[in-house]
Amino acid sequence: MNFPGHPGPSDILILTNGPGELATWVRPMVRALRDLLGPGPRLSVVLSPCPHATGAEMGIARGYPEVDRVLPASAFFNFLITGKTPESWDWHPQGVILFLGGDQAFPVLLGKRLGYRTVVYAEQRGRWAAWIDQFAASNDRVGVAAKYRHKLAVVGDLTGEVGAPQPLASPGLEALPKLDADGELIGLLPGSKSAKLTQGVPLCLAAAGHLHRLRPHDRFVVPLAPSLDPVRLAAYADPSLNPYTQVFPGGAAELVIPTKGLPFLRTVAGAEVVLWPRFPSYNLLKLCRICLTTVGANTAELGVLGIPMVVLLPTQQLDAMRSWDGLPGILARLPGVGSVFARVINGVALQRLGRLAWPNIWAGHEIVPELVGPLDPATVAQVVVDYLSQPERLQVMVKELQRVSPAPGAAAKLATLVAFQLVR
Repeated sequence: MNFPGHPGPSDILILTNGPGELATWVRPMVRALRDLLGPGPRLSVVLSPCPHATGAEMGIARGYPEVDRVLPASAFFNFLITGKTPESWDWHPQGVILFLGGDQAFPVLLGKRLGYRTVVYAEQRGRWAAWIDQFAASNDRVGVAAKYRHKLAVVGDLTGEVGAPQPLASPGLEALPKLDADGELIGLLPGSKSAKLTQGVPLCLAAAGHLHRLRPHDRFVVPLAPSLDPVRLAAYADPSLNPYTQVFPGGAAELVIPTKGLPFLRTVAGAEVVLWPRFPSYNLLKLCRICLTTVGANTAELGVLGIPMVVLLPTQQLDAMRSWDGLPGILARLPGVGSVFARVINGVALQRLGRLAWPNIWAGHEIVPELVGPLDPATVAQVVVDYLSQPERLQVMVKELQRVSPAPGAAAKLATLVAFQLVR
């Protein structure tokens, strides 16, 4: 339905940066804006540089049918400074900038340049409050200077939109191999960035091999991140390309692309791991009895979906994690000496880490197990077996995930705030 009082031709510039923000924030927001405002406003996604970027962000944003145009991160600073884009974008006189990730100074600067009002979605603190028109808080703990509290409205956590009904994607779920009566579907989420995949893929595959021997009726699936395809993922299971397949015995696998059906990885232990190519994969994940996952936004998504998980942070490769923000990230990415800095920084960080999985952060205590250290695939597999053999423990985890996870509705509330700014 259209929002009453909608002005005419107008622009909504969505400022964002990383793959997690695109998947969990931008995707539900562009849907909510279209549902509320219809096809009238032009939706432009502007990507700012991000240390966690995979290089596929522009393609992901372009894949959202609600989005009219996308500016790559490589063109961001030229646009910020000069107002020019490679395709010579024009802008309507009326518009709003919606901040969904990055540096909160950017919407201030772009708002001044374009003469647009600004709406900032904030998880922890609202900054530059004198120059921002509206803050949309994910919770009531978000801080803003007292004199600007009138600019703050709590809309809820956008991650909760994962729990909203999702349309089935093609190919349909019937493309999955049929489960035996005694089998379970186990999801493997090794990550989307190279730093995580280098360890995550062989660790998950090796664990799947152990599970295959212990529970031969179970089946395994990897929901591919939008930045990956079967060939790119399989490279991390190739011993000639990824030496960490030797660190996790049984972590090597070959890619099989059948004439019919979905591609899969066949591990050295004989386990077949189906590669699911469609994104988002929420309907698939809902079929999983339990998932092995790396840290990150996927723990929030699984939590909202109520899917039990075991969270993995292997430390065999301390020098691989170089995506820190600020000075630590700069030092870790220096040519030549960056590896040394990365090992030192990550070693210190691991000693100070608190809870890693989003459900545990939301709850303030451990709901899902977090395995951190030089992980052994056999031990990881045994943790999964212990949970699968005790359904009551899994059910307790599901109920706790449902209790602490944010509910849907934040996107609609935030869209309304944007609409009010648009008609002011």
